[in-house]
Amino acid sequence: MGDNFFASGRQFDVICLGRLGVDLYAQQIGAPLEDVSSFAKYLGGSSANIAFGTARLGLKSAMLTRVGDDHMGRFLTQTLAREGCDTRGVRVDRERLTAMVLLGIKDRETFPLVFYRENCADMALGVDDIDEAFIASSKALLITGTHFSTEGVFQASSRALDYAERNGVKRVLDIDYRPVLWGLTGKADGETRFIASAEVSAHVQRILPRFDLVVGTEEEFQIAGGSEDLLTALRRVREVTAATLVVKLGAQGCTVLHGAIPARIEDGEIHRGIRVEVLNVLGAGDAFMSGFLRGWLTGGDDAECCRLANACGGLVVSRHGCAPAMPTLAELDYLHHSPVPITRPDLDPVLNRLHRVTTTRRQWQPLFIFAFDHRYQLVESAQQVGADPARIPQLKQLFVQAIAEVEQALACQGVAADVGLLADERFGQDALNAATGRGWWVARPVELQNSRPLAFEHGRSVGSTLLSWPDEQIIKCLVQFHPDDEPLLRLEQEAQLRGLYQAAQASGHELLLEVIPPKNHASTRPDVLYRAIKRLYNLGIYPDWWKIEAQPAGVWQQLDALIAERDPHCQGVVLLGLNAPAEELAEGFRQASASTRCRGFAVGRTIFGQPSRAWLAGEIDDAGLIAQVRATFEFLIQAWRAARA
Repeated sequence: MGDNFFASGRQFDVICLGRLGVDLYAQQIGAPLEDVSSFAKYLGGSSANIAFGTARLGLKSAMLTRVGDDHMGRFLTQTLAREGCDTRGVRVDRERLTAMVLLGIKDRETFPLVFYRENCADMALGVDDIDEAFIASSKALLITGTHFSTEGVFQASSRALDYAERNGVKRVLDIDYRPVLWGLTGKADGETRFIASAEVSAHVQRILPRFDLVVGTEEEFQIAGGSEDLLTALRRVREVTAATLVVKLGAQGCTVLHGAIPARIEDGEIHRGIRVEVLNVLGAGDAFMSGFLRGWLTGGDDAECCRLANACGGLVVSRHGCAPAMPTLAELDYLHHSPVPITRPDLDPVLNRLHRVTTTRRQWQPLFIFAFDHRYQLVESAQQVGADPARIPQLKQLFVQAIAEVEQALACQGVAADVGLLADERFGQDALNAATGRGWWVARPVELQNSRPLAFEHGRSVGSTLLSWPDEQIIKCLVQFHPDDEPLLRLEQEAQLRGLYQAAQASGHELLLEVIPPKNHASTRPDVLYRAIKRLYNLGIYPDWWKIEAQPAGVWQQLDALIAERDPHCQGVVLLGLNAPAEELAEGFRQASASTRCRGFAVGRTIFGQPSRAWLAGEIDDAGLIAQVRATFEFLIQAWRAARA
């Protein structure tokens, strides 16, 4: 492919036209769909998966389709946008609901699948939704076969092809043959991949001449060519199109055909795939296409395009879901440079960690966090003034109001910052509910307060506790950890932390470790915190966040270097308060001012201690509490900003 194959100066690498819906994946592997008890919700639809996958691989992708004016439509557009995919071409349909699919995983090759696509939004895409300037802003246009299956989407797709041809946009067809979406099988049979149909074959052959690249499985080329013999079908396809043909051959890999069809498929060059343990083949094709387009649109030759495509497909078949399973370039690099073949990607800790930390994550500005996950301290305060501890949940909701007012004040001042909170579920569940979904940094504790060795609030099975947590909430765990603890205590604490880390890996929640070395320990070496964090890294524990006490400037230099060396993907460190006076904390901020890893503070009793006691005693009202909390919170924010100025 020459340098001038694609038009230059285009805003997008690829625009994907077609299906965008919600996939509900069964979480019980091996169960018939009727016996499944819970589902995981993902972005789905072939075109959307490819738009998502190519964006994750660094291409500038855009989506062209419709979603309903509903919660699921908003979920889909937000998910695409978070991944870096442009959504200006996603129209909101006020009359139809967003499409949905239910999927089970019975075994490696069996996936009961039910499409809920009766009169759905994406199949209502019309010619008026196709804007020529938008199409002309891309190097390539990808369309999947479903969007030629009814008259309305056929006309819309044809209009898009007209504009693409007129503006030098390369056209890509993913045959994506689903018999159920062509009305060839029962409505509940979304799993069947091939039913011969002369009508569908003739329909596909009418559009084939309009494409520069056609990608499909053996069965999909059989329907395109109207023959159940692959080579015969390919020859018929070649009679109507000069396009490059990419034939996916399952576990064998794939082959790329530019000219005449060979006498045997093996006579062409077979690009071998990676050998992996397959969870289920569903989603492999969309991942394959994403990888192939990454190579194709960046000037790669056949071998490079197929290497990326096969690797993407191989990783996705080993994981749950399709879009969220799509790999990043960092994962592909690790996979291809591993000294030993990785046949179980799902069990490789480095690959799983890369999948967590190199996918798109929220980039936080300076973080100002109000920590009020305190439990026994507030109960103690209530008892001291003769107040009912049942008032504590209301107190914590007032703290949320104070944070909202501080956030608004920062915005009015034009300060680039993020706010957040740390709240517990025992007294702060209403506060957590109020804070979640606002774009704040939100964390909640799992440790049993004052436990040493570390114990969890809900027992050892911390993973089951996380099932009810919103994805955005961060796991916070305070551990009184000293690297020179006597061995049995240290091993018990380390086992608990390893279990927590594994639970976070499985649930997808970020993890914050608050490490506080015990003050009355026999060993008082000045490097105790540094050694504690290094020890946890040595155990293979990589929290997304650390929370630590204020340190001298020299220790911050050491910690910055340690984190940069051991975990460059760490989100950062936040400073805790330990009920220190506000002026003392301000000095701690100054000591940390040169640190690149310290991202902000998470302070609690320094802010709420005195006002809470007064409110519980009836000495101040709600407004007075909020005003006092705000004043200290804003003093600390100003001190942080002054230190960093």
